[in-house]
Amino acid sequence: MYKPVKATVGAVIEGQKGMLLALRNHPPFEGYWCLPGGHIEFGEKVDDALYREIREETGLTIQEHRFLGYFTEYFPDLDWHAVALMFVVSAGGSEVRQESEVKELRWFSPQELRQMDLAFMHGEVVARYLAEFRR
Repeated sequence: MYKPVKATVGAVIEGQKGMLLALRNHPPFEGYWCLPGGHIEFGEKVDDALYREIREETGLTIQEHRFLGYFTEYFPDLDWHAVALMFVVSAGGSEVRQESEVKELRWFSPQELRQMDLAFMHGEVVARYLAEFRR
């Protein structure tokens, strides 16, 4: 059976308080912290998807972004296979969570992030970010 791989975007949102994470309130990975982001819609440019998803989930507006890398997210037991395009962003505005998808938004320090079990491959994303951008 043919099943296409999903394409997603996600953001490491940098701030004075650390990195912003979202607590998921729906499957997969319900109850886990993750980087804000989501699916690229059909016909949508990657940058547009990134800006839309961050605005929808966090209420923030991206001011700058740079590509961090792509990550393969394959979890056969969850019937999940995606290629995640991850970005490092700076954003402004006021935090407003998307209630249908996000239970809570919270800033975490690099020390806290190193200890966390995150959704998807986001632990690997955070590790790369900390190694490359926060030496």
